[in-house]
Amino acid sequence: MNQAVTFLSHGGDTVRDLQRYLNPQAEHLLDWFHVTMRLTVMGHLVKGLVSGASSLSSGGDGEVPHSAEIQKNLERIKWNLWHGNVRRALLLVGDLEADLDAIEGPSDAGEKLLRAVREFGGYITVNQSFIPNYGDRYRHGERISTGFVESTVNQVVSKRFVKKQQMRWSEWGVHRLLQIRTQVLNGDWHEKLRGWYPGMTPLSGVEITA
Repeated sequence: MNQAVTFLSHGGDTVRDLQRYLNPQAEHLLDWFHVTMRLTVMGHLVKGLVSGASSLSSGGDGEVPHSAEIQKNLERIKWNLWHGNVRRALLLVGDLEADLDAIEGPSDAGEKLLRAVREFGGYITVNQSFIPNYGDRYRHGERISTGFVESTVNQVVSKRFVKKQQMRWSEWGVHRLLQIRTQVLNGDWHEKLRGWYPGMTPLSGVEITA
């Protein structure tokens, strides 16, 4: 119970409440993977904007920004969040939302982007107290993302659920597999096997992977 624990999550209250129940003194961080995932989606929506027809009103007599400028604004938002400057990032999100909202007769892509920007602003606002300086943590070798877990799920588990696969997994089978995978990562799997098979010799200098 005295072990220092850091939880990384997508920011949902349900997951965080469970984490707080498991360890009330733990540190809670917003997973960088989920931040960048939302920014990536908005970047794809920007590419759907037609330059000129989907240009933005700047609210003045200056030049009207096009999709390239919106993409630069998204990069600025990402840079500020990476360095833990949440206040500046939210100001940039607000400016981008105002520009998008000022479009006269926006396209479907423009409306989708506006909704995504608004949702992202709310997402960051709700989770701002859980946003660290990701860059500083990364330079010190601290975990900032669970992307490696997400990719494993997508590439291994999800793929095996596809009906076209010759060996399709059942939910029960995946549950058992993930338990084994967790014990391998924790270094407990060999001891579990020795509990089942007492005559099993201990491994010396051999790494078990799954």
